[in-house]
Amino acid sequence: MASVQSKRDQPWLMRTYSGHSSAKASNTLYRTNLAKGQTGLSVAFDLPTQTGYDADSPLAKGEVGKVGVPISHIEDMDQLFDQIPLDQMNTSMTINATAAWMLALYIGLAQRRGIDPRTLSGTTQNDIIKEYLSRGTYIYPPGPSMRLIADTINYTVKHVPKWNPTNICSYHLQEAGATPVQELAYALCTAMAVLDRVKASGEIEPAAFPQVVERISFFVNAGIRFVEECCKLRAFGEIWEDLTLTRYKVEDPKLRRFRYGVQVNSLGLTEPQPENNVQRIVLEMLAVTLSKRARARAIQLPAWNEAMGLPRPWDQQWALRMQQVLAFETDLLEYGDILDGSPVIAAKVKELIEGARKEIDNVESQGGIIAAIESGYIKRELVGSHMNRLRAIESGDLKIIGVNCFQETAESPLTAGSDGAIMKADPAAEQGQIDRLRAHRTKRNDADVRAALQGLVDAAKSGENVMASSIRCALAGVSTGEWGDSLRAVFGEFRPPTGIDIAIDNREVLGKKDQVTELRERVASTGSAIGRPLKLLVGKPGLDGHSNGAEQVAVKARDVGFEVVYDGIRLTPQQIAQAAQEEGVHMVGLSILSGSHMDLVQSVLQELRSRDLAGVPVIAGGIIPAEDAEKLATLGVRAVYTPKDFNLNTIMADMVDVIRECNGLNRIGSLH
Repeated sequence: MASVQSKRDQPWLMRTYSGHSSAKASNTLYRTNLAKGQTGLSVAFDLPTQTGYDADSPLAKGEVGKVGVPISHIEDMDQLFDQIPLDQMNTSMTINATAAWMLALYIGLAQRRGIDPRTLSGTTQNDIIKEYLSRGTYIYPPGPSMRLIADTINYTVKHVPKWNPTNICSYHLQEAGATPVQELAYALCTAMAVLDRVKASGEIEPAAFPQVVERISFFVNAGIRFVEECCKLRAFGEIWEDLTLTRYKVEDPKLRRFRYGVQVNSLGLTEPQPENNVQRIVLEMLAVTLSKRARARAIQLPAWNEAMGLPRPWDQQWALRMQQVLAFETDLLEYGDILDGSPVIAAKVKELIEGARKEIDNVESQGGIIAAIESGYIKRELVGSHMNRLRAIESGDLKIIGVNCFQETAESPLTAGSDGAIMKADPAAEQGQIDRLRAHRTKRNDADVRAALQGLVDAAKSGENVMASSIRCALAGVSTGEWGDSLRAVFGEFRPPTGIDIAIDNREVLGKKDQVTELRERVASTGSAIGRPLKLLVGKPGLDGHSNGAEQVAVKARDVGFEVVYDGIRLTPQQIAQAAQEEGVHMVGLSILSGSHMDLVQSVLQELRSRDLAGVPVIAGGIIPAEDAEKLATLGVRAVYTPKDFNLNTIMADMVDVIRECNGLNRIGSLH
């Protein structure tokens, strides 16, 4: 029986995931949060930084400083950590395709400040595999991406030994629809692929390989089903313990510890009645703290209003205070593992382990996770799981308070302010970053830049570890876009399968079969009246890679009879308009979750007009504040959908009516 401990456990690292507008603004936010008791930093980078573009790239238009901080060169990194001692800070960077570059900038900055890199502690997420499945900030094909991950691991184990060079990230797998079993299986398959790649590189002596295993950490998700989620974390630890002992022969138990950080679930946060998100976040935090031997090493909580837009500093403070109340006011840290000995917990853990092992074997039989990504297998599985979740919400089998039940509510005082309870990004931030970047280019030594970039290209071509040449690039003043483009020239770029080619189960969810039948009739009859089958283009302009919503709309539209054109993420407005023209579509649906909807939608509308396609209706979906939705309507957007619009049947009926109206036909109206 567990007994009261003589000494209270130390709390986990407490972080808030933050960064916006500029390095200077983000530095102010970081120092403010640290003064409030935050014990580590978690850096959010903007999309151009994550995907290897400079702020003045045409592809970066509208995206600079929106979902994180723009870092274009070492001076930006210096500004970001102004008055923050790198050798005393634990810094987490949510960065993947450009992880080697951001780490090089961080190490280069430390060297410039006279700090020994061996003292640096922190984490680069650096899990590019899951980017092909969920967030979409990949650049290079899987082979070169795995090589970059291995390079960072091999370098840091030797030269930055306190750093976690990769954070195997199941968080976004759950956001993309993964069940607990899928989250376990695909994350562990990723870890095996990474460790096998490092071992095959031959850069680490066999005797030192346990130190590589020790530095592997995980970044997980914890949803509202907190008992199941807690069991998932215990299952993670048990499988990792066995895997590292049997597959990688790590004898020291300390080196086999399952180390993970967490941000609790953002997918389940709701725009309706957003005050309910507070208790959701707290309950989800319990999943990763209740079990002592499966307790997170670092926690960051989303803000209550993240389903509505960018949180304000006060909102982030509230999220931090939730952690502090649990850690310092409750008695949680005074006891051993309170779940040990529970037959219910043991049975659920066993069930999850068995399911995960079965799916791991399935993936391994296909040649491993890279092969399963390239074939589209895992993407289809995730799209299917996410579709099942949405169908359950539509049917009411999965109840979401304020969304599909208990919708009656008084007006929330939390959202009554003039700012709409979210922070607005500085509209001048993008131009300011461009101006600073161009000024930086005039000050650096061009010969040093050229020589450093040539060294990077040479290393990439020869197979040499790219970290040393990347650090040289950082110190020479190379920009993020120059680093990214140099490796693009060597490695090429990648477009993975979209995953929407899944088989649709004709047994529709309870109570909705008649609506689906009616929708199919509406789509067919409208196509007949117009003269050809209805065709929908689903487009994701800009650099936003969160494709879950776009994929579900595409799958549903195809299910009810539309012909669907969907080419995946990261398209320019020109490409979308060109596809609309070539495919002869009846509607363009745009999905944008990065906050760049005003710039990107206007650009698409302009491109359509330039091709005499002004009559093709455009609809938009994403995290779009009400006032922006009104502005989009004045620009000609026919409908705007946000996370509160969960019923895809209703959205499909609206789309058919918009197409009918634009083609001189009467609207049909609500579904029966």
